[in-house]
Amino acid sequence: MWAKTWACGQKRGHTFLLDNEGVSMKSMTCNQLGGACEEVFSGETFDDLASQSQQHGKEMYGANDGPHMAAMGAMMELMKSGEMDSWMAARKAEFEAL
Repeated sequence: MWAKTWACGQKRGHTFLLDNEGVSMKSMTCNQLGGACEEVFSGETFDDLASQSQQHGKEMYGANDGPHMAAMGAMMELMKSGEMDSWMAARKAEFEAL
């Protein structure tokens, strides 16, 4: 059975993963994606990280985690204010710069 292996490195202070096929995996924390902790999400695309972050948010919501509930409230305010698209574009740009 085929198993991927990963090498870890750093670029401009950010951790990244490189699989055995040479595909770069970028990483961002829950906090960097608007959350409340330092859990790390890694993926090839920003959408990969966003999906992991959303799943993590659902888990934290289910656990009624106070700091994450506050972060979700802040995200709701961004949506209400119409600023969510620009906020998301900035996070995506941060991912692309890794």
